[in-house]
Amino acid sequence: MPDAQTSFTKDIPERIAKDPQKAANLDAVFLFKISGNDGGTWTVSLKEGSVGVSEGEGEDANCTIEMSSDDWKGMSDNPSSAMQLYFAGKIKVSGNAMLATKLTEILTD
Repeated sequence: MPDAQTSFTKDIPERIAKDPQKAANLDAVFLFKISGNDGGTWTVSLKEGSVGVSEGEGEDANCTIEMSSDDWKGMSDNPSSAMQLYFAGKIKVSGNAMLATKLTEILTD
């Protein structure tokens, strides 16, 4: 179960690098705000010409996702739990929430 620091500094950038065009096809910028131990704020740009992950709040996000680091770990272990966490109020999504449903294409193998 990767913590958010590992996910955003190693795992997600590696997945994006495997197929940057697939990532760019999402044509969106996501802001992740993970609270708690091993949390932080990251911008994941999945737009043509600026695909990648950066620490902090980058360009204007189309979708912002907020959750605790414990919920991040749980979701990393079981991506299908994301909807349950959302409906339980443990994941907050603002902006274009429909974009969040497309993240599994990038966040999972």
